[in-house]
Amino acid sequence: MHAGRTVFSQLLDFLPKHLFEPCVRRYRGNHRIRTFSCFDQYLCMIFAQITSRQSLRHIETSLRVMQSKLYHCGIRGTISRTTLAKANELRDWRIYADFAQVLIVRARSLYAHDDFGLQLDREVYALDSTTIDLCLTLFPWATFRRHKAAVKIHTQMDLRGSIPSFIRISDGKLHDVHFLDDVILEPGALYVMDRGYLDFARLFQFQLQSCSFITRAKSNFRYSRLRSFLIDKNAGLRSDQMIRLHGHSVRQDYPAALRRIGYVDPETGKRLVFLTNNFRLPALTIARAFKCRWQIELFFKWIKQYLRIKSFFGTSPNAVKTQIWIAVSVYVLVAIVKKELGLPQSLGEILQILDISLFEQVPLGQVLTNMSIQEQIIDDCNQWPLLNL
Repeated sequence: MHAGRTVFSQLLDFLPKHLFEPCVRRYRGNHRIRTFSCFDQYLCMIFAQITSRQSLRHIETSLRVMQSKLYHCGIRGTISRTTLAKANELRDWRIYADFAQVLIVRARSLYAHDDFGLQLDREVYALDSTTIDLCLTLFPWATFRRHKAAVKIHTQMDLRGSIPSFIRISDGKLHDVHFLDDVILEPGALYVMDRGYLDFARLFQFQLQSCSFITRAKSNFRYSRLRSFLIDKNAGLRSDQMIRLHGHSVRQDYPAALRRIGYVDPETGKRLVFLTNNFRLPALTIARAFKCRWQIELFFKWIKQYLRIKSFFGTSPNAVKTQIWIAVSVYVLVAIVKKELGLPQSLGEILQILDISLFEQVPLGQVLTNMSIQEQIIDDCNQWPLLNL
């Protein structure tokens, strides 16, 4: 119910607040805390993500302007950059990672029956990572190269709804293939990944766990053909074969047969060679499933464009992971709002509208569905940088 509440306050109704406290207690987040709770910190960081604040001072100044409205939004503590910096530095990032998983479970249930371009009666996941460059002087723990620091966000995404289902944050040196050691494989699921994850010993675990994978072959890939299947060359297919790996060590890593599919993308003309352990799906479906993997690239592009994860309010590992996990929470929260309210706008448009109207006392459904209001808000949002000068 609206009853004069701000858009921010109404937005927070979509958060299962009763599940936040168990996450806090699990890591003793509020131990000996009197004035600025973990939930206060969480809401301040959500505000910073939605409105793209540039610094802790910027967060402090913006929220103090709205001091009279903060209590009704749920922020009870006094806002100061020192307090917020200390909270980001010391309060366990796993609190916000666990709560993000709560939101992810909710979002995945909402998008469970969405169409992503393929009619498959199984879970389909894409695996990939994105690298965020950092200053080596400020982030010496985030080792990457000799004169450069970075963190990696390794992600497993549910292609239905483009919802990240599992995330690991590491330093920039960790190779993508090590992420497979952390993935909890679901029997019957299909995992789509690029050739950076090509490790046959690890991929054989997919076979043992009764799930399927699709990846690309490397140029020096050696194999022997056991059998060929009929193909439709008009659809872009060039080969569909059952193969066995060459080499003693690689045969020990993956002793079973594999399926090799050659395909030419009709849009780009690029030739691709896929490897999979799935012999039931049509070859063209395998190729199209790999193309759907680009949804995870769009996810990385979205969070870098709309959320604040390329620069950080703190330099410790805890502060960096806290900020990234809260950014993920905002992405999933916006996805939940879109689905719950049945909004036709993209997630980026919704976030722009929320950015400029966060403390307006307007019904949330009205501000997100009224087209004339939206056009005015987006126009104003394009002028927002001028207001910060």
